[in-house]
Amino acid sequence: MKKKLKKNNNTNQTSFFFEDFLESNNKKKKIQKFNNFEDRIYLLFFFFFSLVLIFSIKITYVSLDKKDIFNFKEQENKFTLLRRDIVDRNGIIISRNVNTFHAAIDPKLIKDKKNFLIKLRLNFPNLPFEKVEKQINEKKYFRIKKRINQIEKEKFWALGEKGIKFEPFQARMYTHGNLFSHIIGQVDYDNYGVSGIEKYFDKELKKKDLLNQPLKLTLDSNIQYVINKELKNAIETFDATGAGALLMDVNNGDIISLVSLPNFNINIRTNIIDKKYINKITKGIYELGSIFKTFTIALALDHNLVDTTTIIENIPKKIQCSIYEITDMKQHPKDLSIEEILVRSSNVGSVILAKKIGKQKYEDFIKKTNLTKNPSIELEEVGTPHNLKWNRCKLETISFGHGITTTPLQATALYAAMVNGGKLITPSLVKDRIIQKKNKIISEETSYQLRNILRKVVSSKDGTASLADTNGYYVGGKTGTAESYGNKKNRINTFISIFPSNRPKYTLFVMLENPKINKNLIYDYRGVKTKAPYNTSGWNAVYVAGKMIEKIGPILAINNKEFTNQHVVEKFN
Repeated sequence: MKKKLKKNNNTNQTSFFFEDFLESNNKKKKIQKFNNFEDRIYLLFFFFFSLVLIFSIKITYVSLDKKDIFNFKEQENKFTLLRRDIVDRNGIIISRNVNTFHAAIDPKLIKDKKNFLIKLRLNFPNLPFEKVEKQINEKKYFRIKKRINQIEKEKFWALGEKGIKFEPFQARMYTHGNLFSHIIGQVDYDNYGVSGIEKYFDKELKKKDLLNQPLKLTLDSNIQYVINKELKNAIETFDATGAGALLMDVNNGDIISLVSLPNFNINIRTNIIDKKYINKITKGIYELGSIFKTFTIALALDHNLVDTTTIIENIPKKIQCSIYEITDMKQHPKDLSIEEILVRSSNVGSVILAKKIGKQKYEDFIKKTNLTKNPSIELEEVGTPHNLKWNRCKLETISFGHGITTTPLQATALYAAMVNGGKLITPSLVKDRIIQKKNKIISEETSYQLRNILRKVVSSKDGTASLADTNGYYVGGKTGTAESYGNKKNRINTFISIFPSNRPKYTLFVMLENPKINKNLIYDYRGVKTKAPYNTSGWNAVYVAGKMIEKIGPILAINNKEFTNQHVVEKFN
C-alpha cells in the first residue's frame, strides 16, 4: 500500500516538473518576441527620424543659400546667341534670338499609324495629311512642322506618341509683330538675314565679339505705334488702298518712324508677292506733285532771280506746252507774289518761275540732290527712279512735280535740307553712327525764307494745309497730289510738313494711296464746320498729319529738351 502511494507521488512529482518547464519556456519565447518587436520599432523610428533630419537639413540649406533654385545662370551659359539683339533708340527690344523647336516624326516608333493620323487631324487640321501619311508609310524621319510655338508643342506632347520628336533650335522673334515689318525684315531657318535690316547687317549681327552688344536703331517704338495707328485709321476713314509715313530729324537724318501699309507679321514666314506690300517709303516710285514747287521757289530765291515779295503780274489761266495744257486746279488772282505762288500752290506760277531759272540750273540741282538715283539707306529694298530725259516740256512739268519720279525717302531728305539751313542729309536707321559731311545745296538765307513761306501754307487763309495747324507746334509744309509711276489710276495724296517751323527739328511725310471723299466726315476748317469739297491732299493727307503731330508732339518734346525749350519767334505768323 505504501509502495503504491510513493509511486503515485513520484508520478505526480514528475508531472509537476514537466508543466513548470513548459510554462517557463513559453515566457522566455514571449519575452524574446517582444524584444524583437521593440528592436524593429526602434529601427523604423531611427529610419524615419533620419529621413526627416536629412530633409530638414536640405530645406534649411536651400532656404539659406542664395544660389538660384532654377539655375537661370547655368541656362544662360548654355544658350549661345547666334545673332545680336536689335533695339530701338530707347533700348526697347525689336528683334531677339530665342530657343524654340521643330516638330518631327520618327515613323518607326509609331505603333498605331491610323490612330495617330486621326489624332493629328483633330489637333492640327491645317497640316498636309496626304503628304504626312505618305512620309509615315515610307518610314523615314521627317519634320512635320517647323518653328512651333509653346501651344503647338504642348498639343503635340499631349498626343502621347513616342514617335514625335522635338528638335531644339534658335529662332528669331520680333516683339512687335507687324509694326516694323518693312524695316527689320526676316531671317531664314539657318539664321541668315533675307530682308530688311536683318539682311543688310547680316555679318555685323553675327559677329562673335559683338554678340552681347545690341544693334541700336534710330526708331522710336512708341512713335512708330502712334503713327501706324493713325495711318490705319486714315485708310479706314478715307477708304484708301494703302498709306505711308516717314518722320525724320532734319539735322542729322535720323529716321524716327517709317510706316508702310499694308504691313505683315514678320514672325510668320510666308512668301509675299503682292506689290501692295512693298515698302512705299523706300521702294515706291511716285510723281509727288506740288511738293516740288518748294524746290522751284528755292532755286529762284537762291539764284537771286526774285525775292519773296516779287510780284509776278498777269499770270495766265493756262500755259500751252507742246500738245499739253498746264492749268491751275482753282482760280487765283492774276498777280501773285513769289510767296503766294507756293502758298496758293499755283502750277502756272511755278512754270513761269522755272523758265526764269532755266533748264541747266534746274538740271544741275536735280543731279546735286540725287533725287533720281537710288536712295541711300541701310536697306536693300529701295526703288530706282525713272531715268530723267530733259525733252520738250520737261522743265515746265518738273516745276510742279510731274514728269519726274522719286521715292518719298529722297523727297523727305531733300525737304529737310530746304529748312535746316541748306545742308543735304543722308537718312539713316542706325543710331550713334558716323555722320557724313553735309553738302550745301541752298543758302541759309534761302532756307530761312522757305520756312516762313511753308508756315504760311498752313497758317494763312489762302494756304492749302490749314488742317495741320496744330496749336503749339508751328507746323509748316506743302501739299501734293500726283500719281504712281507706271499706273496713272493710282492716285497719291501727300503732305510733307516741318515743325516747329521757327527752328525746324522734324519733317513728317504722309501719303495716302487712292483716298476717297468721306461724305460723313465733318471738318473744323478755320473755325467753320464743313465737309470736304475736293479729294485733294489738303482734305485728307493734311488732316491725317495734323492728327499725328498732335499725338507725337508731346512724346518728341519730352525726349528732346532743345525742342521743348524753343521760343516762338513772332515773325512766324
